[in-house]
Amino acid sequence: MGVTLSGVLRCATEAEAARVRAALDSHIQLTRAEAGCVSFDVTATDDPLIWNVIEEFTDKAAFELHQSRAAQSDWAVQTNGIERNYQIKGYP
Repeated sequence: MGVTLSGVLRCATEAEAARVRAALDSHIQLTRAEAGCVSFDVTATDDPLIWNVIEEFTDKAAFELHQSRAAQSDWAVQTNGIERNYQIKGYP
């Protein structure tokens, strides 16, 4: 069974949004290259402080590997403390 994550990344300030924009392209490229990544999209909304996030991984193991890699990445450093409101399906 696949794992999907969806929701929003919500910045509180333009400075946070600038950090997201600076790190996002690399994060997307690295994630899409991961084994088990079916799709990974982080898209801007009409609000310059909010991004929609939709991720799909083949299974629990692939999702966990992504979470582990991302937690050690520049993305994690640059977006530390930025609000995330996600729902995860297919994961216990």
